[in-house]
Amino acid sequence: MNDISRNIIWIIAGETSGDGYGAAVAMELRRLDPSVVVRGMGGDRMREAGVDTFVDSSDLDIIGLVECLKKLFFFIRLLKRVERLAASERPATVVLIDYPGFNLQLAKRLHKLGIRVVWYVSPQVWAWKKGRIWKLAKYCDRMLCIFPFEPACYAPTTLRAEFVGHPLFSILRPWREAMIERRDDLVLLLPGSRRQELRQLLPDFVQAAVILHRVHPELRFHFALPRPAILDYARSILAQMELPPDAPEFQWSCGDTRQRMREGVCAIAASGTVTVESAMLGLPVVVAYRTNPVTWWAAKRVVKLTTITIANLVCEKMVFEERLQDECTGRNLAECAEKLLPGGSRRQEVLKDMADFTNRLGAAGEVSCNVARIVLDPS
Repeated sequence: MNDISRNIIWIIAGETSGDGYGAAVAMELRRLDPSVVVRGMGGDRMREAGVDTFVDSSDLDIIGLVECLKKLFFFIRLLKRVERLAASERPATVVLIDYPGFNLQLAKRLHKLGIRVVWYVSPQVWAWKKGRIWKLAKYCDRMLCIFPFEPACYAPTTLRAEFVGHPLFSILRPWREAMIERRDDLVLLLPGSRRQELRQLLPDFVQAAVILHRVHPELRFHFALPRPAILDYARSILAQMELPPDAPEFQWSCGDTRQRMREGVCAIAASGTVTVESAMLGLPVVVAYRTNPVTWWAAKRVVKLTTITIANLVCEKMVFEERLQDECTGRNLAECAEKLLPGGSRRQEVLKDMADFTNRLGAAGEVSCNVARIVLDPS
């Protein structure tokens, strides 16, 4: 067996959010130790941060049981490919960022190879698949949690788990501190970063905008999408819809979502990381979610949470209203958004709760630096 390559560190990210987190950690690793070579699985942000990506994760953002089953054999082949490369290259440490369906299997193989595994962004074991806690404890050397309530989940095990802060607290600082004026007439529509999400949610977002526009004709509605391909796909969905004559004219942009979040008065957003960003940037949102009925049925049998929104879980109260699955209709989304407009019944309370949420997630300090120091210190 080859010796461990002390100056090589891998970062494995399979989702858009993980790509951004991995990029920030990579930059800190190189700042703390310029001799480090960072390689891994990631997307554009990690490549821009100087990571040599041997797997492009841009097309790996998949949600839902049915959707994952369709690509099962693809992921099996990918897992074997990464395992063979790890056995050959033997990095000093592999940082696995969330993406548990793939990364837990990879952690098992890395553990057998004697390669140190640091897991960054704990799987949501507090919500479902709690049996993963013991597997993570067996295959990982460290667990770095981004929510303050998560380390307690690992207390029954010997795994060293700690709250390192949320990566978005540092990543979003330039936008939080920027002097940007909010526009009381600008409502953001944030239907997600995956084609599947757009198919499920965009028609209801459009319907909600139509309903709001009838009551508030001064409002403008802006779709903010993460990348050109997703923007084009969203436009193609809209083009196939039959809109009423009084529908608003929709505005579009790509790659400037955080800037728009600082400008908007409120938003309708797909469930996920975007709602955490919204809270940190002071943008009240209505949370929407719909998935394949089979996936929803399966999830309801194993997830026993009263809310799926992180801000609600951290603050232990309803910060953002949710409209999920059958309740995710244009009318319901419009009614919730109405409460968040200037003078709306929930706006002031939500603004206060978002500030509390942000303070809690930033309590640990500079998260990417915390992570990088732990990665570089094998003790």
